[in-house]
Amino acid sequence: MTRVTVWNENRHEKKNPVVSDIYPEGIHGAIAGFLKEENHEVRTATLDEENHGLSDEVLNNTDVLVWWGHLAHDEVQDEIVEKVQQRVLDGMGLIVLHSGHFSKIFKKLMGTSCDLKWREADEKERLWVVDPSHPIAEGVGEYIELEKEEMYGEHFDIPAPDELIFTSWFEGGEIFRSGCTFKRGNGKVFYFRPGHETYPTYHNEQIQRVIKNGVNYVAPVNRKRPVYGNAQPLETIAAK
Repeated sequence: MTRVTVWNENRHEKKNPVVSDIYPEGIHGAIAGFLKEENHEVRTATLDEENHGLSDEVLNNTDVLVWWGHLAHDEVQDEIVEKVQQRVLDGMGLIVLHSGHFSKIFKKLMGTSCDLKWREADEKERLWVVDPSHPIAEGVGEYIELEKEEMYGEHFDIPAPDELIFTSWFEGGEIFRSGCTFKRGNGKVFYFRPGHETYPTYHNEQIQRVIKNGVNYVAPVNRKRPVYGNAQPLETIAAK
């Protein structure tokens, strides 16, 4: 059983009735709900909880952390970001959703600005599967079509992904690398673009399938992180 923590700012839900109508249990509640269908052990955490809900105990008992943030990236304590980064390097999986591209943790792991173009214009988005053999695309057709979404456009200032699974086309003409994986230390990171708060994107069954697949993909492997530093020889070194 994979232990999943779904983290969300939970700010839009408190400020905007459109968002609270779409996600009455919060975005974190909606995501946690469909992940429980996979028999994962799922908990939620939000920004305004003590330690943002990410105490050492929670992090040490999390196999996969799902992250949604937007309004309050700067309010996330640097100390917590450092701890999340260390857990990823030690093997914890991380899924960063939508506007989490600007989160402190994603920018820290990427080492770039993670900036992009954006526009809110109720545009159609078509996410094309460009790596059909990838496990994250399992159960998805050639593309996922969303009637309305926020546009994210290239250039997306991230390092070249280890794997590119989805590329989006938007009604206004832009394209975007919408499904990317990265390896960091022992851990894996999956960035997945859709999920603007005023659209019911996380109620879409195909989007849910991708996130479910993503949890399985980034879940840690059963091995310890390599030992670094000065090392004793494995064999006898012949005298020179």
